[in-house]
Amino acid sequence: PGGWGAILEFQGVQKELSGGEPETTNNRMELTAAISALSALKEPCSVTVTSDSKYVVDAFLQDWITGWKASGFRRGKVKNPDLWERLLDLTEQHQVSFVWVKGHNGHPYNERCDEMAQSEAEKYR
Repeated sequence: PGGWGAILEFQGVQKELSGGEPETTNNRMELTAAISALSALKEPCSVTVTSDSKYVVDAFLQDWITGWKASGFRRGKVKNPDLWERLLDLTEQHQVSFVWVKGHNGHPYNERCDEMAQSEAEKYR
């Protein structure tokens, strides 16, 4: 079981989003958090996605995503192609920057997202 959490913050107002699945992987949950957060935006925005997932952040900062897209997100070469395609589509609708933070290191939003993710995963245990 796994869970994810995301926090949207704009002008001091926060909205928490979370969910989970009975059978999944950590990477799928990290991708789902980013997808869910970007999907919740009602219009094109300038967004900073802050995550402790090197998998998600480095795909964009190291530009792995360009090669994956060029290969058509072929299964076998790219894990979770369904989620990567959706996330890429959402990043093309917004002006998105990615920032990596170390997990379990006191970042308040990251700590809260971890709490939400754990709580969601517990629902499936």
